[in-house]
Amino acid sequence: MSAPKTLGFIGLGQMGQPIAANIANGPAPLLCYDLVAGRAPEGATEVVSMAEVVAGAETTFLSLIDGAVVNSVATEIATMGGVAGKVVVDMSTIGPNAAKEAAATLAAVGVTYIDAPVSGGRQGALKASIAIIWGGPKAEMDRHREIIDLFCANAFHVGEEPGQGQAVKLLNNFLTATSMSASTEAVLFGLHHGVDMKTILDVVKVSTGNNTAISDKFPNRILPRTFDAGFFAELMNKDVQLYRRYVEEAGTPGQIGAQVADVWQQVDDALPRQSDFTRIFEVLEKRKKK
Repeated sequence: MSAPKTLGFIGLGQMGQPIAANIANGPAPLLCYDLVAGRAPEGATEVVSMAEVVAGAETTFLSLIDGAVVNSVATEIATMGGVAGKVVVDMSTIGPNAAKEAAATLAAVGVTYIDAPVSGGRQGALKASIAIIWGGPKAEMDRHREIIDLFCANAFHVGEEPGQGQAVKLLNNFLTATSMSASTEAVLFGLHHGVDMKTILDVVKVSTGNNTAISDKFPNRILPRTFDAGFFAELMNKDVQLYRRYVEEAGTPGQIGAQVADVWQQVDDALPRQSDFTRIFEVLEKRKKK
């Protein structure tokens, strides 16, 4: 099978816009649509409806906020004529059930749905260094590989079924949320004892407690107090709550997950909308006992 010659992109938000910009650097024409006009990257063509994207693209990428929106888009695509044989690659984080629902809706009209969330944050999207977690036919991943390589440094095929990509993405984001919250508590403990933050980070970074919060988020976003990792706290909370829900549904151990989810709900409640998730440090810092 040859690679798609025409591409579409729906959802040009925090992650979608830089991913679309990297895809636009490739040889295939790219049609883009977002509710907010003017977000299409250079090299792409902005259109005024999802129908125009789907009609003009062999493969359409989605980067949307949640499962309800993805399934609304899937339902709209299913009502369009002439969509059989097309592919939808959904890079949103929506949970396994929502991915399965979207897949069923599209399969009924002959559209292949790929559950392919991405990880690496906005900075990774800008650098084309993100990972894609592909839950769907490997043959389609192979067919799209030249396109994937435009925006992604690490592509993983995790299974043939929709929902499998979501499972891996949610467990990854749970681990990120856990390391961020645990590292914040640990650093605050060290600061209480008069140790300089940079010193704490230097020690832990080369010791057994190292993680991405310690090696990246703290030195680059929290220590300089720029809080600009490029991922919103409400999105982290959404993902952790999804993880908690699906762990309960699966019946796998979830004690730590429940505690981490409670922390992130409190952080989300304490921060204004679209606050960077590294601002968890400010929230917990203010709660330090006198």
